[in-house]
Amino acid sequence: MRPAEAFAARIGLPVRDLDLLEQALVHSSWHHEHRDATLGHNERLEFLGDAVVNLAISEALYARHPTDDEGYLSARRAAIVSTTGLARLAGRIDLGSYLMLGEGEAQRSGRRRPSLLASTFEAVAGALFLDLGFEPVRDFVVALADPELVAEAPIGVLKSPKSRLQEYTQRHAGDRPTYRLVNASGPDHERSFRIEVLVDGELLGVGEGPSRRSAETAAAAQAMERLRAVGAGPDA
Repeated sequence: MRPAEAFAARIGLPVRDLDLLEQALVHSSWHHEHRDATLGHNERLEFLGDAVVNLAISEALYARHPTDDEGYLSARRAAIVSTTGLARLAGRIDLGSYLMLGEGEAQRSGRRRPSLLASTFEAVAGALFLDLGFEPVRDFVVALADPELVAEAPIGVLKSPKSRLQEYTQRHAGDRPTYRLVNASGPDHERSFRIEVLVDGELLGVGEGPSRRSAETAAAAQAMERLRAVGAGPDA
């Protein structure tokens, strides 16, 4: 059974275009090793799916939280559609088991990497949108995200590590964090970035990831953990 066929059965949607769904499961590393085997990799579908997922989540939040203002709704959405949030949704449908990865990417635990799971989830949403239209995809995404959509949490918890770090440092140091690229390595389809985050010249955290954004987020998260460890206070 083709990965796309098995995945379609797993998610229970009436997929018509298995070739398109399969493309959503193809990471660029696999495509580079099997150029004649598929239509292409999933990055264009990821671009489309990002908009589809954002609209589905935005619509659901708007309907379910009529008293929340724009700032709170934005924070809720950001938490759900973040790399960590989308990877969590991907885990609920065991998406990692169906990914088509290059040998090196698979050996580096790519099936469990949050950034890869999040981007593939978006690609799947893009493929399903093209195949089935918006409503079935919206219902699929909203059902997966239901625990997060109904959860009540302080707005600070909903914000990304980068947002929390910036707010904390501006309150306490009067300065914004500076993100510095330390290293970028690997071929285009398997890039690895290492980022340092500094405030007022002091190194607070280091992060690594397959994109600058994910590496910056990891660095910010480490910085927040360091601030908590040295007793910076509960608002850190």
